[in-house]
Amino acid sequence: MRLLITGVSGFIGSSIAKKLIQEGYEIIGIDSFLDNYPKKIKENNIRELLKNKRFNFIEGNILSLNIGKILDQVDGVFHQSAIPGVRASWGINFNQYTEHNVNGTQVLLEASKNKEIRKFVNASSSSVYGDVNELPISETTPTLPISPYGVTKLAGENLANLYFKGYCIPTISLRYFTVYGPRQRPDMAFHKIITAIILGREIEIYGNGEQTRDFTFIDDAVEANLKAFLNGKDGEVYNVGGGSRVKLNQAIRIIEEISGKKAKLKYVDSHKGDAKHTYADISKGKKDFGYSPEIDIYEGLKRQFEWLNDNLDIYR
Repeated sequence: MRLLITGVSGFIGSSIAKKLIQEGYEIIGIDSFLDNYPKKIKENNIRELLKNKRFNFIEGNILSLNIGKILDQVDGVFHQSAIPGVRASWGINFNQYTEHNVNGTQVLLEASKNKEIRKFVNASSSSVYGDVNELPISETTPTLPISPYGVTKLAGENLANLYFKGYCIPTISLRYFTVYGPRQRPDMAFHKIITAIILGREIEIYGNGEQTRDFTFIDDAVEANLKAFLNGKDGEVYNVGGGSRVKLNQAIRIIEEISGKKAKLKYVDSHKGDAKHTYADISKGKKDFGYSPEIDIYEGLKRQFEWLNDNLDIYR
């Protein structure tokens, strides 16, 4: 079986590709190397994949490629490409978010009509929920995003649902809750905190550090994608969380314990668009396709610290 992965050089996309190659699938990977972070980091993410004969890489933008011709060659889609990040989505950058997160998704779905697609797995985000009053968050919790990024991810979900209802494309949307682990994007909190601790630098913490997150280890997020592809119900959305709610300050203390070093913290004002708390109800995914995260926050941070400590030069 041959599968398409968009955004294949990204943190999650490249991790999915690695897993699927190990499982015996053939992969066509697309990426345009958007400059939201250095190209060399993304190139490193797919360096080993490029050596595998079951991996075919196409550099290009979904909006300009002959995507229909590519879809003729595959049995399923993992749509991971997007402009990520809540804070950068405000202001003049928003047109980039709409171009890639909304227009790109629509073009891919439109091209998927009348194709033999077994499953179209669409990457979404817990950002579609915004700030919620009741935890844990279930898939029936109202979607009220508080950032432009969250708005575009919700639009992508709605497009997937429209094409499922209108053209019977077997779409599924996965709402990721703060995915972390080896090769995490350099703009994300754990990468920045671990790097600062290793280098003995000060790190800014937005807010008071008492905000909570449902942190999801990358291997669990990848497993959710594979299981949803195989057994998820068409037209549904699913939360993909790590199974626990952790304060940021608590996570920092864990990193300090793992590293044997104290973090130099500077607390600053919170950013617009940052949710105060997230915690996923993952019972729907568990019921429908057996999703059950296995890596707890201590083990996950240990793996991320060890990997980044050995590979910090990639990010310099």
